[in-house]
Amino acid sequence: MEWTQDGYTLSTDKTRLDVEAIHHFLSTESYWALHIPRSIVERAIEHSLCFGMYDGPAQVGFARVVTDTATFGYLADVYVLPAHRGKGLSKWLMACIMAHPDLQGLRRFMLGTRDAHGLYAQYGFTQLSRPQRLMEVLKIDPYGPPPLHGSA
Repeated sequence: MEWTQDGYTLSTDKTRLDVEAIHHFLSTESYWALHIPRSIVERAIEHSLCFGMYDGPAQVGFARVVTDTATFGYLADVYVLPAHRGKGLSKWLMACIMAHPDLQGLRRFMLGTRDAHGLYAQYGFTQLSRPQRLMEVLKIDPYGPPPLHGSA
């Protein structure tokens, strides 16, 4: 699927994704995937419904949904590069994600965020209604600092 708005393009075509740009942002600028290895980013993309945002040929945003397309979805790795923020692109990205045909009728759609609650609330996300029913395995800093080059 593909959408256009104000000179930007949003596409679910994985062949358009700039994996190097996505990896760079996630591994160096995000708080949730700092130091993530490229191989893990590649595997995550392979097994997700991905949304790439482009200004011409340059990738300027990304989001992915881990989903079975029937009952469950988890929104992850959402970002718009700082130079493109303040233009309503995050709202457009979320509107397209929420309207995607493969994500309709899910019993549960989840995400984790440190600071964007206001954005996601506009699209129906709320605090957990029954947190006592959910459990997690959480690995703090699973990727650790990047390895030093040349060290054994």
